[in-house]
Amino acid sequence: MDSIRIQGRIALQGKVRIQGSKNAALPVLAATLLVGERSVIRNCPKIADVHSMVSLLKSLGCSVHWQEKGLVIDSSQVRKGEMPEEAVTGMRSSLCLLGALLGRCREVVMEHPGGCVIGKRPIDLHLSALRQMGVEFTEKNGKLMAKASRLHGARICLPFPSVGATENIVLAGVMADGDTVLEGAALEPEILTLCQYLCCCGAFIEGAGSCRLVIHGGRKLCRTDFTIPADRIVAGTYLFGCIGAGGCVLLEQAPGKEMAAVLQVAEQMGGHVYSSPEGIYVQAPVRPLPLRLVTAPYPGFPTDLQSVALAVETMGMGCSRIDEVIFENRFRILEDLEKMGAKVQQKNAHSVLIKGVEMLQGAHVQAKELRGGAALVVAGLMAEGETVVSGCPFIYRGYENICRDFRELGARVTSV
Repeated sequence: MDSIRIQGRIALQGKVRIQGSKNAALPVLAATLLVGERSVIRNCPKIADVHSMVSLLKSLGCSVHWQEKGLVIDSSQVRKGEMPEEAVTGMRSSLCLLGALLGRCREVVMEHPGGCVIGKRPIDLHLSALRQMGVEFTEKNGKLMAKASRLHGARICLPFPSVGATENIVLAGVMADGDTVLEGAALEPEILTLCQYLCCCGAFIEGAGSCRLVIHGGRKLCRTDFTIPADRIVAGTYLFGCIGAGGCVLLEQAPGKEMAAVLQVAEQMGGHVYSSPEGIYVQAPVRPLPLRLVTAPYPGFPTDLQSVALAVETMGMGCSRIDEVIFENRFRILEDLEKMGAKVQQKNAHSVLIKGVEMLQGAHVQAKELRGGAALVVAGLMAEGETVVSGCPFIYRGYENICRDFRELGARVTSV
């Protein structure tokens, strides 16, 4: 299914369960390589990126099966660290296999990772940190080759709280000799989830959830049964979808504690939100209030929800400004929003001004990356008439079934 067809202007009502987290599942799946036994990962989302990771794990020698209880992975037969080109270049998250494979095989051969085109996203931080742990990198025929005759602990200070670099340091560190002290670690909840999984397997990591991690390496890891938490970005997408389209919904199992900055922005837009053990309740305003928004690393407002917030503010009651400080190419939906009647002006690579209009009009638009594609679906929910969003394989990389979920809330949305 390449396109999504939306009949807009229907207020959302009811409840929807939030899927397992993409950004938590992928590093946990990479970490199963370090266990060397059978692992059960529950609540793993059935999305394109997870299917790609499963294919990668199989290519490395893992036995992987979907069962009713979850994803069952046996990594006991892994012997090589070479990843196939087609899987790596299509999914940037394969980069987290670098630290895991170095920990398991001490040698890795891979293409430079791909993923969504939302910025340069250099991997220098990953390579620099791993070099300090004894890894040697070379390039040959366009491939990145990494080798470590012996991984050892190190004291590492990240100049920027990179999520991917933090994950790779943790994954390599649990298998290294001695202790690794990481200063400036990313604070994203998905890092905490990875540390929790590894500790359930027998690792010893101090400071999980903080910017200073102490990873005590060299401990034998064992099998475990682990559950992936709900996806805060999917929950945020549906929350803003309600604020834009109108209505009142319950996002079941949404991780409200991890979404403080998102809930604060929703309230600034005029939404009424309430977090409880059941999930997050949201009631939409008549029209969104104007907003001044700046993205930031966690616990700030996530860059992955900037596009959705932007789409909602196109029908705001005044003028809004959004500053994107994480990636330099995250305003790729502006042209499509203008097709729908939005009044947006890009000031520079990092700033957009939005003058709210009373109504968007349905149009044929195209997803060019994952989160921008989801934002166009939200814009379609808000618009008068029919919107068709093409390029939906981008969206399916992160959303298990965005059409089904919005239909459960009363929207008229179908895959075509």
